[in-house]
Amino acid sequence: MEPLVDVKVISTARGPIEYAVRGTGKPVLVLHGSPGGIDAAAAMAGFLPVDEFQAILVSRPGYLGTELGDRATPREQADLYAALLDELGIAKVGVLAWSGGGPSAYQFAATHPDRTGALVAIACLSEHWVNPTPDIASRIFQTTRIGDWLMRKLVAHQPLQVIQGAVSDESSLSGDEFDEHVKYIDSDPVKRQFVLDMALTASQVGRRKAGWDNDLVQFAKSADPGWGAIEAPTLLVQGSADSDVLPENSEHAHVGIAESELLTLDRGTHFAFYTHPESDAAQARALEYLRNW
Repeated sequence: MEPLVDVKVISTARGPIEYAVRGTGKPVLVLHGSPGGIDAAAAMAGFLPVDEFQAILVSRPGYLGTELGDRATPREQADLYAALLDELGIAKVGVLAWSGGGPSAYQFAATHPDRTGALVAIACLSEHWVNPTPDIASRIFQTTRIGDWLMRKLVAHQPLQVIQGAVSDESSLSGDEFDEHVKYIDSDPVKRQFVLDMALTASQVGRRKAGWDNDLVQFAKSADPGWGAIEAPTLLVQGSADSDVLPENSEHAHVGIAESELLTLDRGTHFAFYTHPESDAAQARALEYLRNW
């Protein structure tokens, strides 16, 4: 992933937020998952042509350069995004969200419908979620400082092991199906790099800890953003073998949002929008939504 340039922390009516802008054209607000940060948002936005889209990358509250402050709930975070747009002089955006970015993305579309041109929700949480008890390897890599160091070493020197871990942690694939999918990702430079880039954003400690801890509290609650108020054309993308955010989440949102399309990628993992054999077609469909409002 290319290094982010011109990352800023800007003051808004709802407090400070870390952001960066990449490209020119139609504005797209990019909301990362959990954990994550502006670096994860940058990886997510990699498929957006820079000569056609202005990607507005942010760190959600509690992640990296955005302090948690009093912006804990999805509603408070949605209002923060609106305040950021005010400061940037942007009236309306497309929204691209993934996973744990879903609750605040849905809330933004519901409470700020006049500012939401389109919504692309990739394996987004829409129901309450409780983090499963991690195995010992996950605890080491995601919850310790030494784990951060080890992950950087693995990404640099044992990338295949990182891909295997990602597919194992984020899907129900097994046996030959698992092996074939790992080989497929490893053989494609773009898909391979995406998984490696995301692995470097998955820490739950340090400058991401406050955001992760808050997300766990918020996601354990069952919150209705006001589905009937979401008016923007919405594309929901879901892998059928996603074991992190189960397909029921996208199905639930599809029922709630009248102007929605559910695109299911067969045997897709939590990374399906970026790594599935049909990911190019899924991304092309997402671009249609984001350019045509």
